Amino acid sequence: MDFLLTNYNWAFLLVAMLSGGLLVVPQVQRLRGGVLTAAQAVMLINRERAVLIDISEEAAFDKAHAAGAKSAPLDALEKSKFLPKKKNIPVIVLCPTGSRAPRAVSMLKKLGHESVHALSGGTAAWREAGLPIEKREREVA
Repeated sequence: MDFLLTNYNWAFLLVAMLSGGLLVVPQVQRLRGGVLTAAQAVMLINRERAVLIDISEEAAFDKAHAAGAKSAPLDALEKSKFLPKKKNIPVIVLCPTGSRAPRAVSMLKKLGHESVHALSGGTAAWREAGLPIEKREREVA
């Protein structure tokens, strides 16, 4: 006990515990099925035929989205025709920055989808990983 109370050793112990905790938090989130990297998302798409859902607004989706992603804006997500009918098919949710995707994950879990993940960093991370980006051209009437 004298070790902790003398020579500011308690400060070093506190810093060590805090940094260890910060290393553990992302791992716990991944185990809960929350967040995937772009590489993990590609593996899930290839191995388990995961569905990629972009919850961006239509204008943002048209401008740039991950190749193969289906558009389902967050406010209409629950009624999207692109959600898999079978609840055990993995779903990967992304948005431009990854900030709104966790909310969509919890919405889909409440709807009964068993394997739902958010893409960490969103479309920006997809692009940074060198993965293909598409643009949707709107028809002019």
